[in-house]
Amino acid sequence: MKIGVIQASSQCEKNKLLFDAVSKYAKDHTVVNFGCFTKEETQYSYIDISIEIGLLLASGAVDLIVTGCSSGQGMMLACNTMPGVLCGYTPTPQDAYLFAQINDGNAVSLPLGLNYGWAGEINLNHTLEALFAEPFGKGYPKQEAERKMRDTARLKEIRKLSQIEMKELLEKLDSEILNKVLERRNVTDFIIENGSNGELVEWVRENCI
Repeated sequence: MKIGVIQASSQCEKNKLLFDAVSKYAKDHTVVNFGCFTKEETQYSYIDISIEIGLLLASGAVDLIVTGCSSGQGMMLACNTMPGVLCGYTPTPQDAYLFAQINDGNAVSLPLGLNYGWAGEINLNHTLEALFAEPFGKGYPKQEAERKMRDTARLKEIRKLSQIEMKELLEKLDSEILNKVLERRNVTDFIIENGSNGELVEWVRENCI
């Protein structure tokens, strides 16, 4: 599995901590750090980053995203507006474990400012450890695993029916926000080089600035 780490600029000082923790607990997977980094002059909101997350997942460039913003809620909500993105809010180890096992989504959002406090990195590490403790989508509790997995499949099917394709969404976005998103070449170049959705990859290639 290829995992992307990316968070809003408001919490760029937590990027290395987030990336290091994901790399530690997802050691059998490839982890790619997309920022936002402290050295970037442009500030990217959770809305901007959610679109980049939608692109990374819809293109097939990554399989899972670990993200966050100050509260974690805004990023989770914004990600869930993106076609094909099923993002969970994971402030605690229990939330992370249950989301991975029951909901089997492709993105998680952590609160990187709210209630972070002294020694907040301890909770962050335990949360990511719980997220990657077992393969995703095995169901919980185990005696109800079959029903849980069936319900998750139904949820994903309903979401897909209710959403437009990523390319169609991109073509409807305001040019100002779209251009801002596409100017982050570390994201768009990675999509062009690694994406498996040929049509979307080509769209990104043609529209990069």
